This record gives sequence, structure tokens and C-alpha cells, in this order.
Amino acid sequence: DDEHIVCCKFWGLGSDGTVGANKNTVEIINSHTPKYAQAYFEYDAKKSFGVTKSHLRFGDRPIRGSYYVKAADFIGCHNETYIAKYDIAGELKQGGILLLNCSWTPEETPSRLPAHVRAALAAKKAKLYVIDAVKIAESLGLGSHINTVLQAAFFALSGVIPADEAAGYMKDAARKTYFAKGEEVVARNVAAIDAGLTAASEVAIDPAWASETGNGKRETGNDGGRVNAPAVVSGILDPINAQKGDDLPVSAFKGYEDGTIELGLTAWEKRGIATHVPVWDPTKCVQCNHCSLVCPHAVIRPFLLDADEAARAPEDFKTLPATGAKDLRFTLQVSALDCTGCGVCANSCLAKDKALTMHSVHEEGVMPLPAHWDFALSLSDKSTRFAPTNNKAVQFRQPLVEFSAACAGCGETPYAKLLTQLFGDRVYWANATGCSQAWGSPMPGIPYTVNKRGFGPAWTNSLFENNAEFALGMALSVKQQRALAKQNAEALLAALAGDSVTEPPSLAAALQAWLAAFDDFDASRAAADALIPALQAYLGQGSGAQSPAVWSLANALLAASDQLAKKTFWMFGGDGWAYDIGFGGLDHVLASGENLNVLIVDTEVYSNTGGQSSKATPIGAVAQFANAGKRTQKKDLGRIFMSYGNVYVAQVAMGADPNQLLKALREAESYDGPSLVIAYAPCQAHGIRRGMSGTQQEMKDAVAAGYWPLYRFDPRKKDAPFTLDSKAPTMAYEDFLKGETRFLALTRTFPDNAKTLFAAGAEHARAQREALERLQQTQGSQA
Repeated sequence: DDEHIVCCKFWGLGSDGTVGANKNTVEIINSHTPKYAQAYFEYDAKKSFGVTKSHLRFGDRPIRGSYYVKAADFIGCHNETYIAKYDIAGELKQGGILLLNCSWTPEETPSRLPAHVRAALAAKKAKLYVIDAVKIAESLGLGSHINTVLQAAFFALSGVIPADEAAGYMKDAARKTYFAKGEEVVARNVAAIDAGLTAASEVAIDPAWASETGNGKRETGNDGGRVNAPAVVSGILDPINAQKGDDLPVSAFKGYEDGTIELGLTAWEKRGIATHVPVWDPTKCVQCNHCSLVCPHAVIRPFLLDADEAARAPEDFKTLPATGAKDLRFTLQVSALDCTGCGVCANSCLAKDKALTMHSVHEEGVMPLPAHWDFALSLSDKSTRFAPTNNKAVQFRQPLVEFSAACAGCGETPYAKLLTQLFGDRVYWANATGCSQAWGSPMPGIPYTVNKRGFGPAWTNSLFENNAEFALGMALSVKQQRALAKQNAEALLAALAGDSVTEPPSLAAALQAWLAAFDDFDASRAAADALIPALQAYLGQGSGAQSPAVWSLANALLAASDQLAKKTFWMFGGDGWAYDIGFGGLDHVLASGENLNVLIVDTEVYSNTGGQSSKATPIGAVAQFANAGKRTQKKDLGRIFMSYGNVYVAQVAMGADPNQLLKALREAESYDGPSLVIAYAPCQAHGIRRGMSGTQQEMKDAVAAGYWPLYRFDPRKKDAPFTLDSKAPTMAYEDFLKGETRFLALTRTFPDNAKTLFAAGAEHARAQREALERLQQTQGSQA
């Protein structure tokens, strides 16, 4: 019996605060009114910026139904792109209310709405309201957090309880929720409540809209020039992303029974979720490529054009003469439909006058054109003209992880992206469960992709507790397979020398070249490329032309062609895995001495499961299970593994010293033994006061304050294996802490704890610096 129940549904963008606001709404009604309230929440598989759906019911009697809202009295659409992508208006009851968060005025809204939406609104005799919550939130200093504005608008329009009462309850909740973050944050949220109560404007519904058909089908919005999409896009990706995955028949997954799916599917999503995108001014650009390095989603990239390509470029395709390659033109292109609008690129621009600035996507002529991006992707690869010894050169290489579901400004993904640019065409990638798995494998949008040869990361995910063992198993398997291939190659070479049959002279030479290059990454790839066609030509003579033994050896070697080029093995995951749950396995595997590499993206907290304290959480930080501030020091993982003596160890921070980071990654891979690289990764859970657009600066400050020292320990350097790469602190330790809510909150909630724990943290940082300096000064006795 739904007659006494008010049903509501809210479509949100992951991380915009919609779900939290709706939980708050239910709590207000349950706690302060005699009404009953119920809420269910739906999430898609993406870490951030996915679709969230909140199903709320309110009534005067107990609500027994345990099902999602399919017919709503009130619908809130909190992202304007959703109105064209999903059948939102079709879920309204007769006479229902639709609140649309958009940048359109009431006068221009009808022309912006797809025909199927206009028709549904008119047929249902609905009421339509629009509100620009993004503009309000930005004006109040709330960034992308539009939830408070929209929650107030809901109470003002829905009539579930009187709006003035609801506003009072919301303000009380805001004071309680944001107390730890300071009076300024509380005041901003209170102002957002007041603004949301009156900001919605009604749009007149024309009854004539009911006859509109929209050409008989629902529009799906901007496809961003998607052409020649593989069958998996229309068959699986698009239906799932349209929230129609439950309607897919089992037959749609024929061919995917083993759980694998094509790489690079995020490139076909074109979600168009950014409210602001970077705009490039070539007259100010210094061509450092730093913006590409730090971009969390690989949406801004440098390209080089030869004269012919420049002549074929689309109209208004901006270029300038390339520095260091006078015969080429340089361009910087942005995939606006894949951008999250985080602003990291613009904030990190090294040009004196800022060659990148963020602009609203609604500004005339601002939106970068998909055709320009597509043309840039068609350009020939010129990265081989530059040795990968600096980050500018590396950024001309194709990133093999792109458009992930990570949060805007994510501190983890730039490290992953750089790793794929360096080694992605030959890497086995073992990803521990956690944030990096959540943004790295949300079905079906897989961000890991392949280059033009079809080579890319062999990415797979294991459990939280056994990722290291999982990686070891893969490494030992490939080691055995390559050893067998080498044995077969040596036997084949010996057999050819004594074979009476005339063989193609290239085969013996190709075998010798491959055996000589067996342990070299680049040389073994080139040698394999020559050996494979030589084997094919030899076997093409037919089995009657060779002895059975020789024929068998050649066939076996060709069957192992995927293992002819040397591979690299990297474990990837966060501190929850490496410091805590998977530490025992990691310790065991690194102690084995096998040639395995580890990249830890250290957010210092369990980011993916709600912000719980981990052994990487520093003293004084506030997190779940450490609400009064963590009372113990962070585990020093680097020092632990340096004590083994045979493990390469580095601690890095991209925003502080990108060249040191590049050097560490290259040294780690080249080291014939276990290696560990620990990367500082700022996270939303830190509450960075400058915002997530400042993650790279936050890394720089962490190093400047002595909070995160940079170093490398290379066992190959017998006399002086340790190098302290960061200078003595130039910033006060506590000044760094003041920039993050996870520390600042403690000064309001437990000020005595803050004073004690922050002082202990500063002393620990000082002692750690002195210990590292001593280690460098006494290399002979320490090595």
C-alpha cells in the first residue's frame, strides 16, 4: 500500500555528496518528526563519478516494502548530462516533481531538454524546477559539493515537512557534521542551506510537448564522435552504463565466460561529467609536458606533428614549433568528454604566465573538440626520437591507463600512468584490492589499454591479503616458460648446425641474436620480432623438409612467442595492503630474492573502505578507529626492507621531485632482484584545504616540511647504496599539518591531544631526518 507514502528518487554523481545528503534527510525525518522514513542506495562499479541512485520513502505508517522506487512523487536529477542519458522523467508519477540541477535558465531549459523528456513531463502533468547548484556551491567556496544546496531545495519543493523546520534541522546537522573542519566550513554550509531554499525556479510545461516523439527513440547525448566501436561497446558497455545491465540476456556475455574483457573500454564511455576543463594557450607554453605527467586521468597529452600531419590538421588545431625537434610541431590536446575537471594540470603548469586555465564548459568556444583529440590520436608515434631519461620525453609516450574511475585530483593514478608509459607494453601487473582496484577494474570500463601494436599491461587483481604471493606465482611461471623457450632455442640452434636440410639463413642468426638479448628488455623485444617471422618461414617449408626433432623444437619455440620478449613484474596497491593486511606476504616475497617490483601508492589510510586508520597513518592524524588522533608513529616500511640489504628501496613524491621519481622507477626495474618504491599519494580522505586540484603542491609541501623524505637505496652500489634525495626542511612541520583537515580537526575536537601528538610527529620527523643523514654519511659501515 503506497497511497500514504511519498516516494522520492535522486540521481547523483559519485562523490557529489548526494548519498550523504539523503542519509541526512532520512535521519532528520526519523529523529524530528512522527513520520517513518526508509532509504535504499544504488551504486555503480566506479570508484568515483559513477551513477548513484537514492531511493527514499516517507509516510505516516510503518513502511514495509523493501524495493527500489520505480514510480516517484519527487525526482532529483543532480547532473544535467543524466537527463539525456537515462529515462529519468519516465519514472515520475502523475503530477510529480522533477528538480534538475543544470546551468540553464528557466527560459532556455525547454530547448535544452530532449524530446522524450518534454513528452514525458507533459503527459504526466508534472512540475519541473531547475537550479544551478554548481554555481551556488562554487560561489560559497564548497567546490563540487552541491549536496547541501540540493537537499535544501528538496525540502522546499517536496513538502514532506515544512521547509523552515527542515532548514533548522539541516543547520543543526551541519554544525555537528562540520564542527571539526572549522567555523568557516560550517558557515559555508549554512549559507548553502539558505541559498538552496529559494534558488529553484519553475519551468512552464507546455501541454503540446506530449505529442513530441523524439524520432521514436530516446536521445543519448553527445557521443563524442565515437565511430568504429567494437561490438563489446554496443553489446555490453553501453547498456550497463545506461543502467540497463540487468536487462542484458545471458547470451550477451557469450565469449566472456572466463571473466576476461577487452582492455581500454573507458575510451568509449565519453561521460562528459566535467563542469570546467583546461584551455591551452600555446603562446605561453614552455613545452615542459608537466601537465600531462600530473593529469590523474590521462586526458591532457602532448603530441608531435611532422609537416604532412600539420598540413592535414583540422581547422583551429593549435600547434607551435617543437623545442628540441625543429622539424616538428608541438600541440597539447584535451579530451574534454573524459575530463573530470579537477584542475591539477592548470594548478601545476610550470609556465610563468600559466599556459593552462580552467574554464566552464558552457563558455562559448571553450569546449575542446573531440575531432581534434581524435586527430591527435591518429598521429604517428615519435616518442622514440627522445630517450626516456626525463619526464618531458616520457610524456610523448602513450599512457596505457586512461580515463579511469578515480576521484578528481587522485594522487594514485599519475603514478600508475607513468609506470605504463615506461614499462606498460611488457608488464605483468598484479593489483591488490583497494582504491587502485576500484578505479582500475569497474566492469565494464577497464582503463588499462594497449598501444598500436596491441601490447599493454597484463592486468589482474587478487585478494587484499595475497597480492604479493599472486605476483610471485606469475613471475615464477613466466620464468619457467622463458627458461624452457631458451632451452628449446639452444637445442634448435645446435640441431640446425647438423641438419642436412638447407634452412633459411636468417633463422640461425635470429636464434643467436635472441639468445644474446635474452635478459635485455628492449633488445629481447627487437630480437623476438625478428625471430618469430624466421620461425614461421622455416616451418612454412612443411614438415617433410625437416627432421621430426627439429620440427618439434621450432614449433615449440613459436608456440612460446608471447614469452620471447623479457617481461617485467610489478605489484601495485595501497598502504592497507602493503603495510597491513598483505604485509606478511609482501615480506615473504621480497625476502625470496626474486626479480619482482612493488609500487605502493601510500594514502596513509584505508581510502577505499571509508577512511580507516592503517599502519601507514601518521601520528596525530584523525581517521576512523583513530578519532582522537592516531597515537603511534607510522610504520617505516622503507627502513624495514633496507635492512635486508638486497632489496632496492625508494621513497618518492611526484609533486616534489618528478625526476627523482623517474630515476627510482627506472632503477627499480633494471635491478635484478626485489625492489620497492613507496609513493606519497594525497587523497580526498586527507581533507586537503587547498582542494584536490592542489595534490601535487601537497606532495611538494610534505617533502619541504620533512614529513615525507625522499631517498633511494640501491644494493648494486656496494660502497654507497643510500642516497638522501630531499634537502633539509624549509617549511615548519606543523604548517604542513595545518593544510589538511585530518590533522586540523584534532585541534578542535581534542586540542590537548593535538598539541602532544603534533609535537611528537615533529620530533619524529626531525629524528628520522637525522637518522637518514647519518646513514648517508656512514655508508661504508652500513653497506
